[in-house]
Amino acid sequence: MIQALGDRILKVDHAGEHGAVNIYRAQILVSRITAPELTATLREFIAHEQRHRALFWNRMQSRAVRRCRSYPLCGLGGYLLGFLTALLGRQAIAATTFAVESVVLGHLEEQLLVLKDGDPEAYATVLDIVEEEREHHDHGKRLMEAGRFWPWLITPVVRFSTETVIWLGMRL
Repeated sequence: MIQALGDRILKVDHAGEHGAVNIYRAQILVSRITAPELTATLREFIAHEQRHRALFWNRMQSRAVRRCRSYPLCGLGGYLLGFLTALLGRQAIAATTFAVESVVLGHLEEQLLVLKDGDPEAYATVLDIVEEEREHHDHGKRLMEAGRFWPWLITPVVRFSTETVIWLGMRL
């Protein structure tokens, strides 16, 4: 039973990483105009997310696990989210990163607790990405300036959207 849960977690995390890749892909495209000082950091972050997506995909293939049904939704939703928030500039980009990664880190910590004793392969795969996700979270948090409009509007919306996509992914 824990193996089945591990498989589901790997599928949903893989779809989430696809969404993250597309958030950064769109943000890189638009940030060249709206926040050029962030483009290099966004390129670094997309490289991390691409590595994470590949880790999950490789683990899924070794276990003969198919892609999550939410994979296309995560990709399209991620791209739209990245594009729209990048249009709003630096603060919106930072708020998006902070909000997504706050939700992701919470889920990763829960997953590690569940997988630790029952599915060492899935556990190791999830553990492998935690520090880079924390780096993204902390960077987004540092860039948000207190009292600005966009972070306080975007953060709850993005958190809710991220939670909803994860919830759907676990049930599709």
